[in-house]
Amino acid sequence: MNLVKATGTIGGLTLVSRIAGFAREMLMSRIMGASAAADAFLVAFRLPNTFRRLFGEGAFSAGFVPLFSQRLHGEGGMDEGKRFSEEVLAVLLPTLFLFTLVFELAMPLFVAAIASGYEGDKYWLTVALTRITFPYLLLISLVSLFSGILNSLTKFTAAAFAPALLNLAMLGAMIFVPVGGVRTAYALAIGVTIGGFLQIGLLWFAAKRAGVSLKLKRPRMTPGVRQFVRVVLPATFGAGVYQVSQFIDTFFLTRLPTGAVSYMNYADRLNQLPLGVIGAALGTAILPQVSKFVGANDPKGAAKVQGQAAELAMLLCLPAALALATAAGPLISAMFQGGKFTAQDAATTANVLAIIVSGLPAYVLVKVITPGFYARQDTATPVKTALFVLAANIVLNFALIPPFGLYGLAAAISICSWLNCVILYVILHRRGHFRIEGWLASRIARQLLAGAAMVAVLLLVKGALSGFFAGSVGHRLVGVGALIGSGMAVYFPLVWLIGGMDKDDIKALLRRRSKVTSNDAG
Repeated sequence: MNLVKATGTIGGLTLVSRIAGFAREMLMSRIMGASAAADAFLVAFRLPNTFRRLFGEGAFSAGFVPLFSQRLHGEGGMDEGKRFSEEVLAVLLPTLFLFTLVFELAMPLFVAAIASGYEGDKYWLTVALTRITFPYLLLISLVSLFSGILNSLTKFTAAAFAPALLNLAMLGAMIFVPVGGVRTAYALAIGVTIGGFLQIGLLWFAAKRAGVSLKLKRPRMTPGVRQFVRVVLPATFGAGVYQVSQFIDTFFLTRLPTGAVSYMNYADRLNQLPLGVIGAALGTAILPQVSKFVGANDPKGAAKVQGQAAELAMLLCLPAALALATAAGPLISAMFQGGKFTAQDAATTANVLAIIVSGLPAYVLVKVITPGFYARQDTATPVKTALFVLAANIVLNFALIPPFGLYGLAAAISICSWLNCVILYVILHRRGHFRIEGWLASRIARQLLAGAAMVAVLLLVKGALSGFFAGSVGHRLVGVGALIGSGMAVYFPLVWLIGGMDKDDIKALLRRRSKVTSNDAG
């Protein structure tokens, strides 16, 4: 499997989902604004999503994919992999049902603890909305099981496209109930759960087409399940530490003035575009590859995959972070300002975006580094690192939020991303599993040089088109288009000329695409 090609497939389809997500957020900002109902829904959406990252995507994938891959490529082949998947499903499904039921019953207490700043109608609206959205956790965790199977079979398409169905379901909810306020908030919550059903339907069908049709069995603690639990529990605790920091962020957000949750949400939407398209795609693509090399006792091969992934990550992530920080105001204004979302709302959101994207490269690099631990079934080290970063996050929140408010919280997020990245890299380096070689450091330095030139051009263009960014939506979109075009026109040719990328990999990718296009045309 070619890393660039796999990342391109996953990233391209993830981009489709992100575009649908942008359309969702653009419509939501205009219909809901930065209102109390918007804040309530966003907290209700944030809570199951936090658990999704804990169980469904992070810890589950880290434990399931390497173990499934071992069986798939072992003597038992597909039959053994399928048996292992059915054993895990038999235990996972009732566990998820019980977990969901407990939280549905205890939702008032849970919301009171997490969103302690909400009172009265806003509090009870958040409770009601979270009860509607919470089953999404169960559905998306099952999606992660089937995604792990398909990704291990190097069939990335369905899993990468599935998130788009959630965005489409939520778009549909706002189209049918466009009045704003509480009614649209309820429609959005229902859309979340419908989106979960659509996703599991797509993944189940894709797995069946790939020859993997799982049967429901009686739950049993088989040797395979016990091995899975031994691997996934530390990863769950590690991811849990990170998610606790997300709950802490939510706790502080809900104690800030109305609109804080909305501002952070819209800023994070732009921040998540490169995170999802680049970070998640690379992490998904390299874990099976690193696992394969580690299983074959080829540490140099595993390190090479991680080095190539780091190069590709920075090639795409550095310009994204620099451009988002430089053009935060015009981007937020063009995307979200309008209707109930005012110019002042857009300005506050832009400031938050400019702060949080400073941690974007670190967050993406963590996606490249952590497979070096997970492929070796070492989930304890990321746990210890996450505990330290959690403590730092709490200290930073208490230190920065009182004087700086929402901006202090954004700064704490960015600082902790870099802290996590540096610690994990140092540990992997000391163990001799992965290090930044001279060739990689040289290319990243050249990428930074090209990025600096891009920033200079963006500042010139932003100043020259200042009138466009203060005009109508159409004028703002034209201005943003000019900014994006000028930035790409400077960065990518320059990084190519000064040797900031592997030209052979890019040429090979272009030749494959040209061949595919030629075959399609014929």
